[in-house]
Amino acid sequence: MSERSVIHSTIVLERSYDASPARVFAAWSDPAALQRWGSPGEGWESSIDRFEFQVGGIALSRFGPKGGESYVNETRYLDIVRDQRIVSAGGMTSGGKRLFVGLLTVEFSPEGTGCRLVMTEQGAFLDGHDQPENHQAGWSQMLDNLRVECA
Repeated sequence: MSERSVIHSTIVLERSYDASPARVFAAWSDPAALQRWGSPGEGWESSIDRFEFQVGGIALSRFGPKGGESYVNETRYLDIVRDQRIVSAGGMTSGGKRLFVGLLTVEFSPEGTGCRLVMTEQGAFLDGHDQPENHQAGWSQMLDNLRVECA
């Protein structure tokens, strides 16, 4: 049996957007919009296999660098307050190995004529298969992409 390990991490990213909280929230709740901005890097491919944006609903997506390793992300929505908050729990696997499990909270609040977004990911990175730095970089890129989506 291989050695097991867990690295716990909390990632907090904040962004301001020149769009209303309703517009930014809509980009998280619409699968077509999510598909446009939800890539963590250039040359990555993704697909959404299931998207039930409601409390108790499940989202299932696949992504990865073109020609590289493929990842499967499964999310369960735990709390949704329209235009204000999304809380979900999920896990990521690749090649049959569980890489990560975590809790994601996204908060949307008015800031002037725009929106302030605070995203907090509390994660358990399992057995050295994934690292907090990967999530920080991926989420940072996606939130920057979101700026273009909401323009």
